[in-house]
Amino acid sequence: MSQTPDLKSFRRVVVKVGSSLLVDSKAGALKRAWLNSLAADLAALHRRKCDVLVVSSGAIAMGRAVLKLPPGALKLEEAQAAAAVGQIALARSWAESLGAHGITTGQVLLTLGDTEERRRYLNARETIDTLLEWHAVPVINENDTVATSEIRYGDNDRLAARVATMTSADLLVLLSDIDGLYDRPPSEGGGTLVPVVPRITPEIEAMAGASGSELSRGGMVTKIEAGKIATTAGTHMVIGSGRVDHPLKAIAGGGACTWFLTPANPVTARKKWIAGSLEPRGAVVIDAGAVKALRLGRSLLPAGVVRIEGAFSRGDAVIVRGPDGAEVGRGLIAYDAADAERIKGHSSADVMAILGFTGRTEIVHRDDLVLGGE
Repeated sequence: MSQTPDLKSFRRVVVKVGSSLLVDSKAGALKRAWLNSLAADLAALHRRKCDVLVVSSGAIAMGRAVLKLPPGALKLEEAQAAAAVGQIALARSWAESLGAHGITTGQVLLTLGDTEERRRYLNARETIDTLLEWHAVPVINENDTVATSEIRYGDNDRLAARVATMTSADLLVLLSDIDGLYDRPPSEGGGTLVPVVPRITPEIEAMAGASGSELSRGGMVTKIEAGKIATTAGTHMVIGSGRVDHPLKAIAGGGACTWFLTPANPVTARKKWIAGSLEPRGAVVIDAGAVKALRLGRSLLPAGVVRIEGAFSRGDAVIVRGPDGAEVGRGLIAYDAADAERIKGHSSADVMAILGFTGRTEIVHRDDLVLGGE
């Protein structure tokens, strides 16, 4: 069994809070007492000179409460309008709760493009770093007022993981409806909590369920995906219950939770961006020989590719999967999907004859590839 980390040992912590933890859907109101208890936990970290960042869901839910909208699904424009109202209420609530401890907050609204495009990614990182230098707590959310289904993260678990990698945080805390990962859905009974996950394997992924709560799009599947993003980039992650007061204090005191550990090897800033801040547009499935070659530090050649999945363009991020379907790594593809389909399984020397132009020898260069465990 791997050793459980100590919450007090981390210097920069991102805490993600879901809608259902912040807003009582039946009463249509903020759970003020719970938020104040979390703010006290965050303040304790802040007093120890720990950099604290919050990724907060709840803008749409808060907007619904303020506007007294009836239950049921909202149209896109209605959800965006509710978010516009809710963002103000949500930011004010965080400012009041943290302000009671003498902490200044700053609101940061992100869209998918802010991590997909390198320049915008760097600009967002600089803004957040400056807030931290000023000892403020950034409260971050997806910009639901402008993000459409085509350009959104879709859940704040992955957004939080991307924020953690963007800011070089060493810990990501996901406060959830349940207290961690179980080896079977808790609703079925008889499940056992997994306290430590040294590495996310296909077996760990199989334990995840897909259901989310009423106000949240994220289930355990998105939390496992967040774990892959975070740990690959060198950030530990812990899933703990947000159904208790002072949830961070509970984790620090040895309460039930699941820790996801990072690999030993450091990751460069560019590879953190590739692994943790880009939405994969497709996948390439490779044979066992190619998997072995990648593990030896080589690039991915067309000869090792057996299947192309998705409609991606040259330069997009793709998932690299082994013959068993397990994720081997992520990288930037050197060919459009159509061209990759034509050259898969062929020698690099055949590319010119097949495509009619001289492309790169590698379908994914080693410098553009991040393997699981790196």
